[in-house]
Amino acid sequence: MTTVVRITSPLDDRVIDKLVAGTQVLISGVVYTARDAAHRRIVEALDRGEKPPFDLKGQTIYYSGPTPSRPGAVIGSIGPTTAGRVDVYTPRLLAEGIKGMIGKGGRSVAVREAIRKYRAFYFVATGGAGALLSKFVERAELIAYEDLGTEAVRRLVIKDLPAIVADDLYGSDLYELEQAKYRREG
Repeated sequence: MTTVVRITSPLDDRVIDKLVAGTQVLISGVVYTARDAAHRRIVEALDRGEKPPFDLKGQTIYYSGPTPSRPGAVIGSIGPTTAGRVDVYTPRLLAEGIKGMIGKGGRSVAVREAIRKYRAFYFVATGGAGALLSKFVERAELIAYEDLGTEAVRRLVIKDLPAIVADDLYGSDLYELEQAKYRREG
């Protein structure tokens, strides 16, 4: 039987040490949406010595650009986007204190090394399930870069968003671990 671990964002070190690649998690608490254009602006602000639109320490970024909500809904479809789109910015944001990232697909070697160095995690959520994932969002507030439309930065309060640890602080990568099961030595 697979154990599912409940975690809360912002992430703290008491939880971080217990998670390894392959662990199924239910994430609750505060996460921030940001895709490529938002990442670029956040890093540019940091480069200018300005504060980012939210305190990065311990936070989790969800790589998503939610669609507009229907009347009465908290948010529209909110599926993960391919994490590789933001790999160029990720080591910098990890150095600034980001502890968790939610997306889909594998990460670059540089990002995986930064995850290990800065004791962080990359979680994968199910792609193509954005309408279902919206059910785990209790509140959504636009906080920065409104001109980016659906890709603006939003502060979300989530409850039990399902994900899996793909890259952990020990250097393990779920994609590599699973692919190794099917390699034949020859």
